[in-house]
Amino acid sequence: MPNRVPSQTPTFYDDLDASLAEAWRLLVGGIADRRAPIHTIAVATINRYDRPSVRTVVLRDADASARVLRFNTDSRSEKLVDLQANSFVEVLAYDPSAKIQLRLTGRAAVHKGDATAHAAWAQAQAQSRLCYRQAAAPGATTDDPLASAALIPNDGFEHFSVVLVHVEALDWLYLASAGHRRARFTWDAAGALTKTWCAV
Repeated sequence: MPNRVPSQTPTFYDDLDASLAEAWRLLVGGIADRRAPIHTIAVATINRYDRPSVRTVVLRDADASARVLRFNTDSRSEKLVDLQANSFVEVLAYDPSAKIQLRLTGRAAVHKGDATAHAAWAQAQAQSRLCYRQAAAPGATTDDPLASAALIPNDGFEHFSVVLVHVEALDWLYLASAGHRRARFTWDAAGALTKTWCAV
């Protein structure tokens, strides 16, 4: 039976361009609003055992025109080890109230000690900077559950890295009682966009 589309549907319901714009609107909206579901995103890498490894990070920036996402991380973390060996990454974001899932794939570039890192460090709040003063590396095994409380004497910038995800493809899924919508957007090396609807 064909979908019965109600009279009131989002403008992006049957519009590929509007769907892409809504995807980036949600991503950008998650940066400043800590209560927004997409303030945090799941980032998957390929680890040293050629297996997927996923974790949640805070989305710090999203640039629709450049198709770039940014998050910050400790330079000693396993995700950095993964990305230095294999720059491919996938990001998952979901907004339960909007019923929209975004899967973004691309390549990650790590910035440490350069102008990009300094600019991001300048924007970081004091509470966020404190995380990088931890003496023990993230994930380091220890017999002391309070090991994370031990801090190095300096400001922690030496442990600070910025990861820029250059988006090459975006999979869009909107869950609706009238009928789900799924689309795929891909960009070639020259930045040319290919867009298409997909079966859910």
